[in-house]
Amino acid sequence: MTAKGRWFAFALVALMVGVAARSSAQDYPSRFIRVIVGPGPEVTEILGQQVVVEPRPGAGGTIAAQAVAGAAGDGYTLLLASASYTINTAMGQSPLDLGRDFAPIALVATVPFVLVVHPALAAKSLAELIALAKANPGKLNYASSGIGTPPHLAGELFKSMAGIDVVHVPFREANAALNAVVGGSVEMMFSIASTAVAQMSGGTVRGIGVTSLTASPLVPGLPSIAQSGLAGFSVIGWNGFVAPKATSPVVIGKLNAALQRGLDDPELRQRLAAAGYEPAARNSPDDFARFIQSDTAKWVALVEKTNMKSH
Repeated sequence: MTAKGRWFAFALVALMVGVAARSSAQDYPSRFIRVIVGPGPEVTEILGQQVVVEPRPGAGGTIAAQAVAGAAGDGYTLLLASASYTINTAMGQSPLDLGRDFAPIALVATVPFVLVVHPALAAKSLAELIALAKANPGKLNYASSGIGTPPHLAGELFKSMAGIDVVHVPFREANAALNAVVGGSVEMMFSIASTAVAQMSGGTVRGIGVTSLTASPLVPGLPSIAQSGLAGFSVIGWNGFVAPKATSPVVIGKLNAALQRGLDDPELRQRLAAAGYEPAARNSPDDFARFIQSDTAKWVALVEKTNMKSH
């Protein structure tokens, strides 16, 4: 895990420590809370006496999701969810549905991707890139960190909305995909903002646009794809907490309140920003439930329109 990813995991777990700091011994929580992590940040350190992070990588997050879905709904086993889970549902890669089979607690952080191209490519703007692709159907490639990952679906959404034919080249992980763009064997990819900015600063790739609806403070000076001609284009990486479906609303409320207090803490917000994430605005469990529903519906619609398969 990168140093930035470790900071992100530390910050999220520190938010949860706030639950223990504000509860009596007789009240929830009275023992450690287990946070299971699938794809994304992984860390084994224990922060405080009440929270431990347990990595369960593999199967695109299905292993982690199954571990939490099958746990008791007592508030002591939580899932650090991400966009991978809503994509899994849309792609048919998991029998679990984040919105149907879990109790949402809160959205914690978001992060945009950046559409980057090799600097030798004859396209310095979104309009130029789309024109180049339309003039050369099937001849340009885009890299991703694998089938069913956010960069893959971002590429398919871009193809669909722009009306272009570019070829997907999946890699085993994001660094290999970006290295292919840097090396020139693949023309473009949607890279996570923190990694993209570092490569853009070094001149090894050219930024075309960010995938948030508006420009992001994480990528200064670069317009969004939506603002550059593809109105409504939006692909956001995110992290949030969910619990087993049977968890009581009282416990969900306590967890949400602790997370909101954490998100109000300037130091934790700075840690998230330093790790390349935008802290989420205050949100309730119902707000997060609607967010999950919307994210899932977007990917379901794209998969149905493009006839994408999980294998």
